[in-house]
Amino acid sequence: MPDPAAPNHPPPNPPTLNHVIGQRQVVDRLKVALDASFADDQPFPHTLFLGPPGLGKTSLSKLVAKELAAEFWEGLGQTLATPSVLSGFLLRPTTQKSVLFIDEIHELPVACQTALYRAMEENVVFVPQPYTNAITKMETVRFTLVGATTDPQLLLPPLRDRFKLICSMRMYSSHEIAAILRQRVRQLGWQVDEACFEAIAVRSFGTPRIAIRLLESAYRTARSEGGTLVDYGHLLRTVALEQLDEYGLGSDEQKYLLLLSEASAPVRVGVLAGKMRTTHLVLSQVIEERLLYLDLIERLPQGRILTGKGMEHARKLKQEANRA
Repeated sequence: MPDPAAPNHPPPNPPTLNHVIGQRQVVDRLKVALDASFADDQPFPHTLFLGPPGLGKTSLSKLVAKELAAEFWEGLGQTLATPSVLSGFLLRPTTQKSVLFIDEIHELPVACQTALYRAMEENVVFVPQPYTNAITKMETVRFTLVGATTDPQLLLPPLRDRFKLICSMRMYSSHEIAAILRQRVRQLGWQVDEACFEAIAVRSFGTPRIAIRLLESAYRTARSEGGTLVDYGHLLRTVALEQLDEYGLGSDEQKYLLLLSEASAPVRVGVLAGKMRTTHLVLSQVIEERLLYLDLIERLPQGRILTGKGMEHARKLKQEANRA
C-alpha cells in the first residue's frame, strides 16, 4: 500500500473501456466502433463528445487511443487559435490512425474550424511560408479527431457534419458516483469509510470530478489530523470548512436561495445579480446551474422563483443560520 503521507499523483484512468463505470450507451457505441475499425482495418471514426464539464470526455478519448494502441495528442480549442498553430498540431502524429483530441473544440476560431474540417476530410493542411505569400499544401497521417464540447451550437455545421460518431454524455446517478469513488480509492490505496461514498455522491451534482475533489478534500482533512482512514467525521469537518450544505451547495447558491425565499413574487435576474454583487452571466451560467439540476428553482419569463423543494431547503438553511 502506498505511503499515505507521500505526495499525491494523478490517479490513472480506468485501464480499459470495460472498467468504465456509467455512460453505458456511450461506452457500448465506442466498443462497436472499435470492433468495426479493427475488422475493416480503418481509422476509428471522427468522434464528438457532448456534455457538461467533469463527465469524463477526456478520459474516454484517452481510452479509445489506448484500445487502438495509437498515438494520442491533446490540444485545447483556446490555444489552437490560428490556422498555423492548428496545422502544427495536426502534423504532430507520426503514425497512421493516431488520435488527436481537442478539448473545448467550440473555442476554435471560424478560420480554424474551416481548416480543421478540410483536414478531417482530405488529410491535408495548408501552411503559410514565412516571409512570403506562398502556401504549402502538406499531407497529414490518417488520423482520428476526437472533439469535446459543452457548446456544440458554436461549431460550424460543416465541422459538426464531419463527425461520424456523436456521443452525448449524461449526468451520473449517485450509485454510479459512489462506485467511481470506490474505484478511485482502490487505485490510490487509500482507506475510506464506506459511509463517505454515498454522502459525497449526493453532493456531487452527478459529476465525478466534483465528487473526486470532495473526496480529496476529506483525505487532506484526515491527513492534517494524522489519520490514515478517512471516516465520516473527516467528511463532515471538510463539508463545514467548505461551507457546503446537505446538497453540496456553496455559500453563493445558499445566499441565492435565501434571497428568493424573501420574495413574494418572481425576482428578475438583474435584481438578483445586483443583490449578490455578481454579473447576469455568472448568475445564470454558474450559480443557477446546480440549483436547476436539483430542482430548487424555476426560471420564468417574469423572473426566478423557488420550487416547493427549494422553499423547504431555504427554510432549513434559515433554521441552521439561526442555530449558529
